[in-house]
Amino acid sequence: MAKRTPVLIGAAVVVAVVVAGGLWWFLRDDAPDAVSLDAARESVEATSSTTSIAAGGEPAEEGSDGIDGTWTVDTDTGDFDFESASGTFAGFRVQEELSTIGSTTAVGRTGDVNGSITIDGDAVTEGSFTVELTTITTNDERRDSRVQSALDTAQHPTATFTLTAPIDLGPGAVDGEPVTTTASGDLEIKGTTIPVEVAVEAQLVDGVIVIVGSVDITFSDFGVETPSAPIVLSVDDEGVMEFQLLLNRE
Repeated sequence: MAKRTPVLIGAAVVVAVVVAGGLWWFLRDDAPDAVSLDAARESVEATSSTTSIAAGGEPAEEGSDGIDGTWTVDTDTGDFDFESASGTFAGFRVQEELSTIGSTTAVGRTGDVNGSITIDGDAVTEGSFTVELTTITTNDERRDSRVQSALDTAQHPTATFTLTAPIDLGPGAVDGEPVTTTASGDLEIKGTTIPVEVAVEAQLVDGVIVIVGSVDITFSDFGVETPSAPIVLSVDDEGVMEFQLLLNRE
């Protein structure tokens, strides 16, 4: 028995390591990167280059036709998934604490976004967007049903943002210069509407307006209770709403 004890202890250690490794692999923090204008611009440039080569032409020069008019969300260009989110999408990021694992970032996203902006001269004068919440998926499918329940998507299937003040883009926007600004608007989630200030970056890239942005939100302000589960020790009541939009002129 004495000889078997070290063997049993060694086996137990190996099992513990394997189990811990399995838990880490299953629950590791594999959250995708936050939205980035650089990443969004590069994905559009890559798509435009591929399309241009296939068509035997060259991308249109920025500024050739101005930027006045109505620009509508493009949901066909690029891909939407957590590995290559090169198209239009919107979602959230929130910190959670898991037992035995520690702090992780929960990310939920959907590519079902529609809406448009109107540009007059150097300013965005109108804008509204709708996000289909029922198609939000997360970077861990076990969260998905709890997110749907927390947002009560059966009764409130969409979220909306409506611009409430013009956005000055500056004269360089028409020539493809990047723009950093703030969008003032009303954000509606789960039947509650709250005015917000959204940090926005935008750029005209190969005839496509690329917009990325984010805003800090408190979920309880919208009547959203953070999901719970046996392995979840806590979920922050504050998180980030983020989006990446590609828009084409009508």
